[in-house]
Amino acid sequence: MSTPKLQLKGIKKKLRGRQVLDGVDLSVDKGQSLVIIGGSGSGKSVTLKCVLGLMKPDAGQVLVDGADVTRMPEPVRARNMRKFGMLFQGGALFDSLSIWENIAFRLIYADGVSRKDARERAIETMRKVRLAPEFAEVRPIELSGGMQKRASLARAIIAKPDIIFFDEPTTGLDPITADAINDLIVEQTKELGCAAVSITHDMPSARKIADEVAMLYGGKIVWRGSASSIDHSGNEMVDQFVAGRAEGPIQAVV
Repeated sequence: MSTPKLQLKGIKKKLRGRQVLDGVDLSVDKGQSLVIIGGSGSGKSVTLKCVLGLMKPDAGQVLVDGADVTRMPEPVRARNMRKFGMLFQGGALFDSLSIWENIAFRLIYADGVSRKDARERAIETMRKVRLAPEFAEVRPIELSGGMQKRASLARAIIAKPDIIFFDEPTTGLDPITADAINDLIVEQTKELGCAAVSITHDMPSARKIADEVAMLYGGKIVWRGSASSIDHSGNEMVDQFVAGRAEGPIQAVV
């Protein structure tokens, strides 16, 4: 049996006296796309922050290729974290940098790639996400929301990561643009053969980009199954979330 690319074992995290994560167990294999769904405040973002090292879990393990990154010396952990790519919810592009500089940020400032080579690779990656090279020198503010998201996706994939994280990748986009971004996510993750982990409230997005969907509730994964089976999960919480009903075991956060 192959070692999962990413595995979470018994992750716990308490914030301001509230047990946000209470034993999260997850695994993602190479080439697999997993989408985590759950209501507001369910701990999706906290899970992602624990994986990325932005938060330290109170208990449990985060394993990357079988190695526990939570207990590694910082230099070793930093090397392992280089296997990650990330598309942030709001894009998180730097306003003061051109589009190509945003896309090539890691190459220039972490990998020591020359600006000339970094620019060439950035433009090559722009083409992969259907972003015309003519926009390489403009600032993010000059692009539409969908084009900014394409630039953010290009930044996430330029270093050919082993694992990519997508944080609400279609937030703020109209349905047609969102669907185009979903298509690009599927296309690029398959081309890289990487593992992908996404968190989203957008069910059309989850259905399109996921091989499997996991539901986070009460600090635990309460259901996991194929994207095609989500409408017949047999789980009350999943059924309520997918249908968008106020009535059910999940109480709306007002």
